[in-house]
Amino acid sequence: MIYLEKLEQIVKRVGTIEQDLTNSEIIKNQTQYQALMKELAQLRPIVQAYEVYRKLDGEMKELKQGLQADGVDREMKRLYEEELRILEPKKEKTRLEIEDLLLQESDENAGRDVIMEIRAGTGGDEAALFVSDLFRMYTRYAAAHSLKTEVMSSNPTGKGGFKEVIFSVSGRNAHGRLKYETGIHRVQRVPETEASGRIHTSAVTVAMMVEADDTEIEINPKDLKIDVFRASGAGGQHVNKTESAVRITHLPTGFVISCQDERSQHKNKAKAMRVLRARIFEMRQMEQDRETAKTRKQQVGSGDRSGKIRTYNYLERRVTDHRIGLTLHALDDILDGHLDPVIQALADHERNQKLDAA
Repeated sequence: MIYLEKLEQIVKRVGTIEQDLTNSEIIKNQTQYQALMKELAQLRPIVQAYEVYRKLDGEMKELKQGLQADGVDREMKRLYEEELRILEPKKEKTRLEIEDLLLQESDENAGRDVIMEIRAGTGGDEAALFVSDLFRMYTRYAAAHSLKTEVMSSNPTGKGGFKEVIFSVSGRNAHGRLKYETGIHRVQRVPETEASGRIHTSAVTVAMMVEADDTEIEINPKDLKIDVFRASGAGGQHVNKTESAVRITHLPTGFVISCQDERSQHKNKAKAMRVLRARIFEMRQMEQDRETAKTRKQQVGSGDRSGKIRTYNYLERRVTDHRIGLTLHALDDILDGHLDPVIQALADHERNQKLDAA
């Protein structure tokens, strides 16, 4: 079994964590307790898959011994061989599952929730409409995988589009599923207002940032400039009556975060702080990644916002991911949230790269 030593270490680590979680001192320390619970949730599926693999491996060894035993009649041999044919693909499937889980475990951001930003680029109203299309695509994809989405901030255009929409995605493997989406998404289609039927090309920028809690990113209140103002746009009668909108400026970095979607000033501030922590965390990660830029450049999930990663062509009903040369003539399905064929192809590509480099 590949990675046997690594797997045995994980089994021991899970045992240690489970023992630590019964310690009254650790239970009192909620920060430490939550960190251990999160680590356990990440490692336990690996241990469970490893147990299944060992069980299948043991059963197959017994069957092979039975085949080689003296006095085994032809009918019994046939039964042994049939059972082996059934167990072999199950064992292989479990082995691949373990490899995938180990690769996820090696990702320092695995298990994290994420914050997505979709911004209109070149293309004016058409780009803003495509922001709305992508937002719908991601929320449907998240729902299909039992992931929860929450709008953090939005800037609607009034024509059904968004100049920008920021939302969180939380749940099992949120990061793993969405980490490939950072970059420029290009759309080629005929706008409804185009009388000549000429195809326009517009661009939208998608960014995915991991969520960071206040224990990872400590923000000094003195470094913040907080402004409150009346929300504008759709939102009910409260919009022009209460100063519920919040704008936070982080003076050391210059990051400016505005949130106005909630009726409560407190809730808007809390959301803005989540986005701010994610941006600061991303900035620090990018600084660290510059040291290994060559390696990351070879990975499809490297997080380069400036690169064109995907084209959505309405005339040909085609979606092309330029990083791996994948073309699917399934535009409607993909925009309806059925992203799995694209995500899986990207994940397989990255998996093969990592295994080749291991």
